[in-house]
Formats: sequence, structure tokens, C-alpha cells
Amino acid sequence: MADPSASLAWLSAHRLAELLARRDVSAQEVLEAAISRIEAQDGALNAVVVRDYAEARKAALLADWRLDHGERRPLLGVPITVKESFLVRGLDTTWGFPAARANPAAGDSAAVQRLRHAGAIIVGKTNVCTALSDSQCDNPVYGRTNNPWDLSRTTGGSSGGSAAALAAGFSYLEMGSDVAGSIRVPASYCGVYGHRSSAGLVSSQGHHLPGSLTGSELGVIGPLARTADDLRLALSVLAGPGTPEADAWRVQLPSPRWQSLAECRVLLLDTHPLVYTSAAVRSAVQNVTDTLANSGGKVARHSEVLPDLAASAECFARLLLIQNLSKMSPEQAQALHYDSTAGGGERLMAIGKKSAMAGARAWFEAQEERARLTQQWRRCFQDWDLVVCPSTTTTAFPHDDADPARRRVDGQTCSYFDHLAWVGMASVAGLPATQCPCGLDEQGLPVGLQVMGAPYADLSTIGFAGLLERELGGFRAPPL
Repeated sequence: MADPSASLAWLSAHRLAELLARRDVSAQEVLEAAISRIEAQDGALNAVVVRDYAEARKAALLADWRLDHGERRPLLGVPITVKESFLVRGLDTTWGFPAARANPAAGDSAAVQRLRHAGAIIVGKTNVCTALSDSQCDNPVYGRTNNPWDLSRTTGGSSGGSAAALAAGFSYLEMGSDVAGSIRVPASYCGVYGHRSSAGLVSSQGHHLPGSLTGSELGVIGPLARTADDLRLALSVLAGPGTPEADAWRVQLPSPRWQSLAECRVLLLDTHPLVYTSAAVRSAVQNVTDTLANSGGKVARHSEVLPDLAASAECFARLLLIQNLSKMSPEQAQALHYDSTAGGGERLMAIGKKSAMAGARAWFEAQEERARLTQQWRRCFQDWDLVVCPSTTTTAFPHDDADPARRRVDGQTCSYFDHLAWVGMASVAGLPATQCPCGLDEQGLPVGLQVMGAPYADLSTIGFAGLLERELGGFRAPPL
């Protein structure tokens, strides 16, 4: 029997907002179709783990009244989901910790406030890994989320539920967070778009560990979507300061300097000095290279102004481990074993742990290196508009509880931490990075690449993803 919600499920948020504004469809009809789809299909995925149908139905009723009376907002009547780690009034925010259950939030995070003000309807919250710190999406509160392309495989972490919900047609937009690829890696594994915004562009107020008031030094907030244009729409809603900064400044992002692929200057990377990257991912980079070359754009695979990729990865690992281990007891931190003699991610994490145990001096030294790298990236983006490279080392891998520190990539044993080398480039320098789907591998799994730009060139990275979308096809519905 055909899914009655399928006719609406794959619309873009932008297109749905247009239909709602024209009154071709009602907010209540769209919401009920989304709920029906979640109830029918999420049992196999476990993506939308907190459901707020009662409040969503009230919001849909109000949205229809507003639309009928001529009110227009960017997302008025559009059902969305948000990552479990954001405060949403009346709902628990656990980050996967059982002790944080049964403690509903008194109010919304700043980003959720902006989405509501734009008219979005919050249907529920999507699953995360514990403490947002794993390459798989699993926790003792809500369990494991499965990939809609292959239920035996991971969605990635930590915004794994976010990416799965979008890919399955449960939601029209998602909001995630990204320190070490937590938007980009799940978006890549599930075949959707995701945007790591420039540092500080979207307020992180209301996104912090339970019991804490501070967020991540390296983390940012950003949207996930099924089209590049929906990323742009969502960012236009989300960008801006929280309180009290909102009393003093506003955001005006620069537009791209180009309108077509032929006008773009793009540096493409497919190998990293510290980690192995799968043939499928490298093939996707080559495909984009060929597409750009055929379009007349300026492309290159090497550049003298590219910052040292190994130094970038090591600096990011130091900052990440200093930040994360500071929340543990000395005994817990010391018990973490990373192999400094190994290659790839294991070596990176060992370097990071050594810095974390060294104290405040190591933090300031890493911050100085971070400033140098940021300066080098700014210089790089004087010669190149964009850098296109892998979001992670491979496509979605099978669930693995037996050996959580290892995985196989093209027959080679690699560390779960290897993807840090790729995602850390943007994270350490506060750069915008847009993950975009770039086809399927030989197993029929999505392959994704990230488009990086200069600080606050968010519209350029998203705009380029949109140009690639026209050439490569963009999002494809999984065989769920």
C-alpha cells in the first residue's frame, strides 16, 4: 500500500512554505502527514526519540489561522525536528545521560526561539550519542539510531538522529551542532546537506551539557536539510546573536563573488598526510574536479598557500582533548588509552591527551597555533574561493560495539578518530563548511564532501553546494 504521507514527505522546506502561503495545503495536513510517517517508519530507525505531537498540533492550528489572515513568515507552518541536545521548553534535554531525565526545560534555546519566530513547528527532538562524543549514534537513554540507507550501519555522531530524520522524510529541516564533524559526518553518511556555520554566527545559548551553562569553545550551531537552498533559508533564520549581544549588533553576511561554476576558483583535496581516505570518497573528489573543469572553473589539487594539514589536525586534537578531558576527573582522563605509536586518529588523540594532561600552558600554546592556522587559511582564501575535500574518511560503516576504537576502510584498519583530520580543518579555524551529497558508492551508500570557505563566507559555501546540486543531483531518497 502506498504511503499516504509520501506526496508531501520529499518537498523542500522552501517549497512547502510557498504551498502553505498560497493555502494549497494546510499546516495541520502537513503535520499529520509527518506524524503518520514517523509513527509508521521510525520504529526501524529510532531517529525522533522525543515527540511533542500535542504542542505541535496546537502550533499547526495557530499557523493555519495566521496564514488565513495573511501573515507570512519564512517557515510558517513547516514541521521540523531539532537535535536532542537543544533546550526546548517542556521537553527533557539529556545528551544521552540517564541522570538528566525527567527535568523538562523551562524555556527554549536561542536557536529554537529563532525557528519558532520564523513560524516553524517543532515536532520533536532527534537522537544523539552520549555527551555528543562518538562516531556512532547511541546512548543509554534512547538507544541506537540506524541509517535509513542500511539499518545495519551507523548514522554517525553526534547529530545522527537529525540526519536520519531528514533522510527518511520525517522532517523538513533540522538543527544540529558541530565540534568535530557532528553535523557534517552524519549528513555525509545519510546523504543530506549540513552546514557548519562560521564561529559565533549562530547563538549557542541553550546548548550545553546538563548542569552546565557554558558551551564548547570549538562548537557551532548549524542547519541540516535536503537541499542547499533550504540550508540558506535556515541560516537566514538562525544567524544572529543571543542576549545581550542582540541589543548591539546584527548580521549581514557577504554574498558570493561568483554566479556560476565557471567563475569559481576551487582547490580540491582527496588525501591527507595523517589518515587514509577510502577510494569511494576520493572518487567523489575526482568527479567534482572533472565537473568543475568541464564547466570552465579554475581548479587545482595542490597549492603553496594551503596550511599544513598535519599541523592543523594536531592542533585541533589538542584543543578538543583539553576541552573534553577537562570535564572528567583526573582518574577518568588518565584511564583513556590512545596509541601514540599508531598512525591516523589514534596518534592524534594521543597527542591531544598529552596536552590535556599538561595543563593551562598547553591550552594557550594550542590557541596560539590556532591563531596562526586561522591567519594561514585567510591567506589561502585570497587565492582560492573555496576548498572542497572529504567530510570523513569513508561512507557509513556497520554498527560496532565490539571494537569501538577501530574500523575497516578499504581493508585497512583505521581509528574512529581518523575523520578528525578532515573535519578539524574548519573547526580549528572557525571556518564555514557545507557538507553536500555527491552520489553513491558501489554499495549504494551516500558519499559526501565538504565545501570550506573563508570566515563568514557561509553564503559562498552553501551557494557552491547549490551549484553542485544542479550538476550532481543532490539528495536522493533512501530505499527505506
